[in-house]
Amino acid sequence: MIEIFDKSFIPYIKEEDIITRVKELGEQLDTDYADKNPLMISVLNGAFIFSADLIRSMKIPTEITFIRVASYEELQSTGKVKEVLGLKENVFNRDIILVEDIVDTGETLEHLLKMFETLGPKSISVVSLLHKPAAQIKSKKPDYVGFEIPPKFVLGYGLDYNGLGRELRDLYQLA
Repeated sequence: MIEIFDKSFIPYIKEEDIITRVKELGEQLDTDYADKNPLMISVLNGAFIFSADLIRSMKIPTEITFIRVASYEELQSTGKVKEVLGLKENVFNRDIILVEDIVDTGETLEHLLKMFETLGPKSISVVSLLHKPAAQIKSKKPDYVGFEIPPKFVLGYGLDYNGLGRELRDLYQLA
């Protein structure tokens, strides 16, 4: 068990299992994008570790860029998406792979998909390390999912609690 601020977290998914699943996702993306040059768009801050491991597991030529959005305060989604750092690359007629750390309510994903669809990409796929199907009320299910999890708060492997815990190699769940 670990303590961060006033909360206790218990081990949930081990680093070895995460890395194995990320490699499987990379292989699937290699197959699905074999004759393409996709643009991977990583949603900061939470997806930066997942994105790094994912792109290193892929063998096809893939560009990567980053956007930053925020919709969480403390342990809950605020229901509002604030775009903090925008996209600089031209996505028109490009195959986009949007990389999320977690799809919870779907609010952020819905916002991003609507935004990107107005920019004229050839295709948009969503890969998410974690998906909480029981919590999702908006948007579509991610096209590629690392792990489906119950609607409990998690941190580690890039995900945080009030800015801390991103460095943890395993995923932890609120006790």
